[in-house]
Amino acid sequence: MIQSVQYSMQFIQDEARQLVQQGVVSRNQPIYVLCQYIPAREWASVECELEKSSYLLRDRIGDLLGREDWEND
Repeated sequence: MIQSVQYSMQFIQDEARQLVQQGVVSRNQPIYVLCQYIPAREWASVECELEKSSYLLRDRIGDLLGREDWEND
């Protein structure tokens, strides 16, 4: 039996933050672009977690990340 990974909001935010920092995605892109970087069989779990936290797939990745502190400001 294949075990499904449980995605927490913290995990999703960390993954999104890492993709933004690597320059793979932009903070201005919609959250649904993250589906390209999460296995298809796991995406339903991610969508569920986002929905529980009142995020829409059309919301910006920057909304998901919230406020960030920059050390070089």
